[in-house]
Amino acid sequence: MNAPDVPLATEGDAAAGHARPAASFGRSAVALILAGGFLLASVVVGISVGPVHLGVGSIIDATAAHLPLLHVHSPLSDTDEAILWQLRAPRVVLACLVGGMLAVAGASYQGVLRNPLADPYLLGIAAGAGLGATLAIAYGHGGFASYDLLPLAAFIGAAAGVGAAYALGRTVGSGRSPATLILAGVTITSFLTALQTFVQQQRSETLRETYSWLLGRLDTSGWRDVILVLPYVAVSVVALLLHRRLLDVLSVGDEEAAALGVNVGRVRLTVVVFATIGTAAAVAISGLIGFVGIIVPHAVRLLVGPSYRLLLPLSLLVGAGFLVCTDMLARTVMAPAELPIGVVTAFFGAPFFAVVLRTTRMVGP
Repeated sequence: MNAPDVPLATEGDAAAGHARPAASFGRSAVALILAGGFLLASVVVGISVGPVHLGVGSIIDATAAHLPLLHVHSPLSDTDEAILWQLRAPRVVLACLVGGMLAVAGASYQGVLRNPLADPYLLGIAAGAGLGATLAIAYGHGGFASYDLLPLAAFIGAAAGVGAAYALGRTVGSGRSPATLILAGVTITSFLTALQTFVQQQRSETLRETYSWLLGRLDTSGWRDVILVLPYVAVSVVALLLHRRLLDVLSVGDEEAAALGVNVGRVRLTVVVFATIGTAAAVAISGLIGFVGIIVPHAVRLLVGPSYRLLLPLSLLVGAGFLVCTDMLARTVMAPAELPIGVVTAFFGAPFFAVVLRTTRMVGP
């Protein structure tokens, strides 16, 4: 008697089921296109704006002049060509790599630690990199210390800091649980910061150079820096994007994720390792640029929701564009002098962080 109703209900459910993925795919595509457009616009503005203005049309023609088979003549003078290709272009590309990496790492840490206020520096990366850079500046010699030894020392210090935090977290409490890792990171950060302060006091004549690095900088970047950091960022970003669905599973809790067949410990270790490698490489070149890993993922989350399947690729694009814009401000607000880029990101990040804290408190118990 009720049989005629069953096909109708099933057909309606099927239609709704097809409509929801289609609508979701459409929203995701629109979000990715908008984020890509923001990144493209940021790159154009970052390259064209500066003490020497380069028109967008001139930049396009100059770029086409370097492509084969087009036979386009560059309208720029030799000086402007040098400014474009030796100064601004590598700086903008490096800002894209660093900003995208910090944003993706921040989102990944927030997912794997289930802490919305986690950032790429939470597990001792900043303290380790700061100590490594301080040692290189204090005990290195001349140009070698600033150009070759410093990035290597910062990278090793960042990796060692996270390694120590993770090793400490495994020996305390519940092992690899998010809370234990965070507490271990705070402990290692405090210890490494104390060592850094001791070295700075012993070599007070290097304080100016040390703080210049600690506040973040892209002003000395060149294509060599881009080539140096690109492999680490590329491998790390690909690995993190491949784990974005597992981050969604981890968001339900460790026990529930394990019940669904996820090796929680292995996933957490893998995500932390690749986020750390990419962040350490970025920090080794740019110094400590704060708040990018908090501002960008939270802004994206407010717009598109908490799913890491979309959050991670959007954070990559928006983070790259955001750092290009902040770097443009850093080199133009006080031209011909430059602000440390970390000061600019903190100017936007601190109020945003306060808003996140307030929102978290309002929606909490």
